[in-house]
Amino acid sequence: MDFKDAVRKSMELADFMVEKYVTDLTPEEMLTRPVPEANHVAWQLGHLIAAERMLVEGGVPGSMPPLPAGFAERHNKDTAKSDKPGDFLTKDEYLKLAKEIRAATLKVLDSAPNTDFDKPVTGKVPPFVQSIGDCFVTVGSHWTMHAGQWVALRRKLHREVMF
Repeated sequence: MDFKDAVRKSMELADFMVEKYVTDLTPEEMLTRPVPEANHVAWQLGHLIAAERMLVEGGVPGSMPPLPAGFAERHNKDTAKSDKPGDFLTKDEYLKLAKEIRAATLKVLDSAPNTDFDKPVTGKVPPFVQSIGDCFVTVGSHWTMHAGQWVALRRKLHREVMF
């Protein structure tokens, strides 16, 4: 298994977990906070989509398609406090956009020369992301970390334990 295969597998695992954890959530539950001050799933999905695009774009500038107008702004830290259904997309809309961004991410990953993954990042990324390879590695783990948070919501809702 090479670097690209490992990154792809990380993203596949994250996608599997995300799909399982949200599949049976209702629109109301997508806006339910497992505890006060925790972010609900709807906001987190938007945040994850925007973050994935930002990470890949940060590593390989000019490589990713744009998000819908205002999407990233609708899923920033300030908007995380909103519980208004009209401020967010539907679960199906989030999952569709997530698949589109993921397809673009994988296209960039596949087209990148292996020698580029150790190069330093020149775009805007979090401080712990230092190489182009880090940009790709962080995508899958970021999705998995957030999906893990949804376990608390599922327990609160008395849903089936998935894993």
